[in-house]
Amino acid sequence: MKPLEGKVALVAGATRGAGRGIAIELGAAGATVYVTGRSTRTQRSDYNRPETIEETAALVNEAGGTGIAVQVDHLIPHQVQALLARIENEQGKLDVLVNDIWGAEHLIEWNVPVWEHSLEGGLRMLRLAIDTHIITSHYALPLLIRGNSGLVVEMTDGTAAYNDKHYRLSLFYDLAKTSVIRMAQSLSRELRPHGCTAVSVTPGWMRSEIMLETFGVREDNWRDALAKEPHFVISETPRFVGRAVAALAGDPKVSRWNGLSLSSGELAQQYGFDDLDGSRPDAWRYMAEVQDAGKPADAAGYR
Repeated sequence: MKPLEGKVALVAGATRGAGRGIAIELGAAGATVYVTGRSTRTQRSDYNRPETIEETAALVNEAGGTGIAVQVDHLIPHQVQALLARIENEQGKLDVLVNDIWGAEHLIEWNVPVWEHSLEGGLRMLRLAIDTHIITSHYALPLLIRGNSGLVVEMTDGTAAYNDKHYRLSLFYDLAKTSVIRMAQSLSRELRPHGCTAVSVTPGWMRSEIMLETFGVREDNWRDALAKEPHFVISETPRFVGRAVAALAGDPKVSRWNGLSLSSGELAQQYGFDDLDGSRPDAWRYMAEVQDAGKPADAAGYR
């Protein structure tokens, strides 16, 4: 049996990026994975990008799991409620909830103070990053706690230690990503009496579809971007954090992590998994010790 055979997961926000990588790796471990998002083959979200939840579900199937695509706007409570009713009706349980909803890259105004940043855009960012996670947890956790061993993964950007010492380039973005870490801590307290675990997990510098496009490269030639940004040498695929989440979901002692802020690089060292190229990038240690320290880009010893 695969380690997650018979397990049911919901990856909320699985259209692309980390969510897609996580869904694929949960599927590779044998799970049935509900993948949600706003972009389908017939309707795009305000991102107006080509990736769809149907594509993600197909990739889950190809990896060896069962992928089920459901169009959901996680800011609309009745849509989330209907999703969980469907999961309960079709599966009777929920073992893993991954809150990866985001969808706000186009709203970030980097290095712009709050009085100059679009207020409408900033508040929309907070709704997408925080309200969506809370709404989803509200409806999903009653089903998850029935099993007395469920796992909640709150996806964010940056570890608690890193974000505590570094301003994340926008008040709104900073608040969005640090709030999710605190959310996992709060959920860990509420879930502990039910035998369940909540953690926050961050990838490193991830080679998502949007990031590759930003640098004008593909996954097969991503190193060409180093001429523009040498520190991109520490980057990782979305599948790396996917393997981190799959490792947590398959760990019978996952409660040891309850309430903690974790990274893909840290978990790779703990569980012994690699990225697709066989390396183990430790991005957040690299950023603190190399990039932020003003040293030349060199991933030796960090991947």
